[in-house]
Amino acid sequence: MNFRQEAYSTILKVLKDHDFSDTLLQQRAKKLKQSDESVALFYTLVKGVIKMKGKMDYILSKFTDEKKFAVTDLKIKTMLYIGLYQLIYLDSIPDHASINETVDLAKSILGNSVGDFVNAVLRSYQRNPEIEYPTDPVKRIATEHSYPEELVRDWITLWGEEDTEYLAIFFNENPQLHIRVNATATTAPKLLSYFEKRSIELHPSPASKMMFTSPDADKLLNDVAFSEGYFSIQDSSAALVVELMDPKQEESILDLFAAPGGKCTYIAERLANTGEVVAVDKIPNKMKLLKQAADRLQLTNIQLVTTDAFKYGPVAPAFHRVLVDAPCSGWGVLSRKADLRWQVHQNLPELVKLQEKALDYAANFVAPEGVLVYSTCTMNPNENEKQIENFLKRNKSFELVDAAKYIPAEYTENGCMKTVPFRHNMDGAFAARLKRIK
Repeated sequence: MNFRQEAYSTILKVLKDHDFSDTLLQQRAKKLKQSDESVALFYTLVKGVIKMKGKMDYILSKFTDEKKFAVTDLKIKTMLYIGLYQLIYLDSIPDHASINETVDLAKSILGNSVGDFVNAVLRSYQRNPEIEYPTDPVKRIATEHSYPEELVRDWITLWGEEDTEYLAIFFNENPQLHIRVNATATTAPKLLSYFEKRSIELHPSPASKMMFTSPDADKLLNDVAFSEGYFSIQDSSAALVVELMDPKQEESILDLFAAPGGKCTYIAERLANTGEVVAVDKIPNKMKLLKQAADRLQLTNIQLVTTDAFKYGPVAPAFHRVLVDAPCSGWGVLSRKADLRWQVHQNLPELVKLQEKALDYAANFVAPEGVLVYSTCTMNPNENEKQIENFLKRNKSFELVDAAKYIPAEYTENGCMKTVPFRHNMDGAFAARLKRIK
C-alpha cells in the first residue's frame, strides 16, 4: 500500500465520517513505516488536503461543470483533491508523477472512467493554473485560503479584512515546534547547550525563559532527551497560561478538563514535585496520555481522577489554585488541527453554556485568597472576555487580576492573557486570572 492510497482512505474517512485526522494519522502511519513508504508525504497530503479542500473545491469547479461538481461523489472529489494538492503544493513531486500516480490510483479503486475523468481535470488545471478569485472580501478569503465563509465573516466583523487575511495565511503554514524545559530534570541553558552540541537548532522564546522554538522537529522528537523527560512539546501560549497561574511549591491545585496534560505537567514541574495536582478529565484515552507524560517526565505529584469534571467532589473551597482549561471552538489552533476549521461553528451555543457552567462549578473549589484561572485556545470574544465579564457579574467574591503582573505585557490585553498567532508566532489563546477576595 503506497502513501497516496493510504492518504485517500484516511481523507475519505475524515470527510465522510468526521473522524479526527490526528487519531487516524497515528494509527495508519504505522502501516506505512512497516512498508517503507513515506510517512512525511502521507502526513503532508492528509493534513494539506483537509485544510485546503475549500480552495480546491473552488478551483476544481472551474475545470468541471460547477453544478455537477457540487454533487459529485465524495470518493471522486477526494481523488481529485489528492492530485490537485500535489500539483499546487508538493514541489518535491514532478507534475507528471503527481498526475500519473493519482490517475492509476483512481483507476484501480474507482474504475477506468473515473480515472480518465481525474486525468482530464488535472491536466486542464496543469495547462491553465491561473485562478481568478471573487472580489467580495468574505468569498475571496474563504476560497483563496480555504475556510468556511461563516468563519471568515465572523473574523472580518471582529478584526477587519487585513487581520483576517493574516490569520488565514498563518493557519495554512506548517506550525512551528515549541518545546518546554522540564525544570525538575534540567535547566534551559543546559538543554540549549546539549542540543547545540548535536547541531539541533533551538531559539529562545520571548514569551518564557522555559520555552524554545525549533525548525528541527524530527531530530528533537527522535533524540533521547525527549524519551528521558528533559523536555515536552507544548505551544508557548499554553505555557503562558500556567505562568499566569503562577503555582507555588507545596500548594494544592485542581486542574479540571486536564487531559492530555500539557498544562497539568507544567504545573507539576513548577511545584518541583511537591504539593499536589489533582487532574480531572472524563476521557480515559486522554488520561492515559497524561499518565504517560507524567511518567516520562518523572512527575510524582499528580493525582489522576477519571471522571466528569462536573461530578468531581466533594465540593469544597480546598485548593490554592484551580485551572479551568475549558472546551472551546479552537479558533486559535487551526494550524495544528486540520479538520477543525470545518467544524468550528458546530454546537457553539452549547459550548458557551458549558464554559459558563464550568467557571461557576470550579469557583466552588477555590480557597479564600486563592486563584481561579480560566483559559481557552480560541480568540472568540463570546468564549473569552464575555465569559469573564459575565462571571464577575455573577460572582462578587472574585476579582480580575492584571495578567501583566505575571507574564510579558505584550501577551496581554485589558488585564487578560491574549495571544494572536500572526503577531506572536504561537497559537491563539486566552486566559484570565481571578482571585477570590471573600
